[in-house]
Amino acid sequence: MIRTKRIMSLALTCTMCLGLGIQADASELNETREKASQLQNQKKAAEDEKASLAAQLESIAADMEEIQKNIEAKEEELTAKEEELVQAKVERIKYMYENGNVQFIEILLESQTIADFLNKAEYISTISEYDRDMLDEFQAVVEDVEQQEAEIQKEYDEMGDMQDELISKQEEVSTLVSEKEAQISELDSQLGDTNAKLAELEEAAAAAQRKQSESSSGYVPNGGGGSVITGNGTFTHPCPGYTYISSYFGYREQPIPGASTNHKGMDFAAGTGTPIYAAASGTVVFAAYSGNAGNMITINHGNGLTTTYMHCNQIFVSSGQSVGKGQNIATVGSTGNSSGPHLHFQVEQGGVPVNPQNYF
Repeated sequence: MIRTKRIMSLALTCTMCLGLGIQADASELNETREKASQLQNQKKAAEDEKASLAAQLESIAADMEEIQKNIEAKEEELTAKEEELVQAKVERIKYMYENGNVQFIEILLESQTIADFLNKAEYISTISEYDRDMLDEFQAVVEDVEQQEAEIQKEYDEMGDMQDELISKQEEVSTLVSEKEAQISELDSQLGDTNAKLAELEEAAAAAQRKQSESSSGYVPNGGGGSVITGNGTFTHPCPGYTYISSYFGYREQPIPGASTNHKGMDFAAGTGTPIYAAASGTVVFAAYSGNAGNMITINHGNGLTTTYMHCNQIFVSSGQSVGKGQNIATVGSTGNSSGPHLHFQVEQGGVPVNPQNYF
């Protein structure tokens, strides 16, 4: 009687926990989905910002390349103007040589600068009128070239400043890109963890939904077929004709996650819908859905001996009902925590699991 009450209490507890568990899982599932969506949006925004920064870097690089070309062009212009000045001086000296003004050349060669050169040349009183005209022309050329050279130098300096600014901006944007890459990497890690958790929750929700469906559709009153008794042992075989044992009593490798390695019964492999028969006459003390055991039946045979039938697809009896030996009480299924259609047949003596083979 105590064991019967314990089994019934367990059944009620499993049913209540199943309903509460589904509600709790649904709430956590929705929260995780929302978090995954937020992380995905944050990652998308970070990737868009990174793309924008990368475009800025490309633009800066193009501007720097253009400025570098302009700087090189200005350097060539400066060189050309300097060559013009040198050539003008050479032409002036050549003219003086050709006209025999050697003493003037000696004076001019002592000049330290172009300005000094012009001043000394200008104040030589014996220079001919024609020579003075040539000197005026030379001075005009020098002034023009120096003015152009100054303008070019100004542009050159401005472009150098622009280049420095672009280099600074490039470094700043490169730092921002690195920060975005680190942010995206962190979001990827969080998103991976969240998606993994989401997959687990979705799998658990699907399993909970399946179990709830199994628990509500397992009982089929008056659905059993005729009785079948085989052998001459204490028990008739619960699945006659299906003698393949997929898992024996005692220690075993864990067949699926969550399954016990200490197997307390025997598993008979059979297709879904295969009839299950009561191993002996007795009273049904439990016939309902029971979590990992799925749709389950327990029969009390008296003297502390009970048999349990787990993972049933359909149940044809109810708690408190008397059954006869070989009566069709259920069909084989894969409800609860199961690796496939089979009957888990368990025998207990005084509440302690014993090897079912001892009773066939």
